[in-house]
Amino acid sequence: MALDILVVLAYVAAMLLLGWIGMRRAKSHDEFLVAGRNLGPTFYMGTMAATVLGGASTVGTVRLGYVHGISGFWLCAALGLGIIILNLFLAKPLLKLRIFTVTQVLERRYNTTARQASAVIMVAYALMLAATSTIAIGTVMQVLFGIPFWLAIVIGGGVVVVYSAIGGMWSLTLTDIVQFVIKTVGLMFILLPICLYRIGGWDELVAKLPASSFSFTAIGWSTIVTYFVIYFFGVLIGQDIWQRVFTARNERVARYAGTTAGVYCVLYGLGGALIGMTAKVLLPDLDNANNAFAAIVQAALPDGIRGLVIAAALAAMMSTASAALLAASTVLTEDLIPVLRQGRPLTNLSLNRLFTLLVGLIVLGIALAVDDVLNALTCAYNLLVGGMLIPLIGAIYWKRATTPAAITSMLLGCLTALIFMFKDGLEANTPIYFSLAVSLSSFVLLSLLARSAQHALATTAPEEI
Repeated sequence: MALDILVVLAYVAAMLLLGWIGMRRAKSHDEFLVAGRNLGPTFYMGTMAATVLGGASTVGTVRLGYVHGISGFWLCAALGLGIIILNLFLAKPLLKLRIFTVTQVLERRYNTTARQASAVIMVAYALMLAATSTIAIGTVMQVLFGIPFWLAIVIGGGVVVVYSAIGGMWSLTLTDIVQFVIKTVGLMFILLPICLYRIGGWDELVAKLPASSFSFTAIGWSTIVTYFVIYFFGVLIGQDIWQRVFTARNERVARYAGTTAGVYCVLYGLGGALIGMTAKVLLPDLDNANNAFAAIVQAALPDGIRGLVIAAALAAMMSTASAALLAASTVLTEDLIPVLRQGRPLTNLSLNRLFTLLVGLIVLGIALAVDDVLNALTCAYNLLVGGMLIPLIGAIYWKRATTPAAITSMLLGCLTALIFMFKDGLEANTPIYFSLAVSLSSFVLLSLLARSAQHALATTAPEEI
């Protein structure tokens, strides 16, 4: 165990060093928020994949593989396909806008009120996403070091806050690349092969598990569809993901490197599900399937190698936490703080760092205060997708969309999500489906009515004169 701790400490020290290097590179507003919009294919692919594949994608997919078999890969598949669609079809118009936040698209198409309303939703989503990943980091460090949970949160989350605040997107990019390599090597090239070896190879896996474990639909079509509705569309409109798109040097980098990142996410999901399936063979009687990842790491790996895989899990969690933290800070400084400054943007680099640090402290506070983070994260995704998806897609692709329709759609979508989460519970599928239905119908109906009223006014005006 001492060797494992040494490996993890070396990893944490490396993250802080990369944060300092990122600070030296981030010398302007653009470099702090979007890495100067100059990332090439290798950096872009690595940082995009690292951002999407967090603790839920890693530990969660292993759990799904343990319970459902190979069909547990669908969570990562939904994320990966969302990344592919985003980079193939949305990256080009987004890069031409040269903006910093998702909500700025709404202002360009609608008005400032729409931007500010959506910014509140986006900040809440990003804060909860960062807090969830921070709690996952604290959980791992608590077990590894045997320290109180609150101290594990402060130490593990504090590392993320420090390197995010001092170097912004450059620190995140450099740490993401290392985290991408560590979790790829640790999970795909160390943990998975060793687990397969421990059970006697692929043939033994097939022989010892039921046939349903190898069905890609065993998890259930309703679950698969829900993953796509929440996570696929969540990727399409999440500030943490869009902010990575803004870092691309050009459209070609986004298209090809982004598509590669999406394919990698799908393969990562398959690897995680297979690890869960091997855990089912080696440890068939786990009391809690949520512990499948930690249990298989503990049972299958020797000292030192175990530390590398623990570092891989921390890498997945830290990459998501840092991305969400900077996303919340960016929306705050670009969309909400200017309201207090008579519309003047915040372009001072020192203030950007200060607000990122303050947001990081808020994230640590939430991580220490919130009990059921998974339900809170579901709530955030329901509000994000239910409230913002339709107005945002309409802003980009539908010329007949109107500002009142967009604002009403956001408000009704969020209100519907809240009503059904209260009525049916946070784990129900109804909040996301009904909120999208209400958001879409109100958006289309009000836009068409407004256009019809304008047309009628235009045709009757000459007669009135």
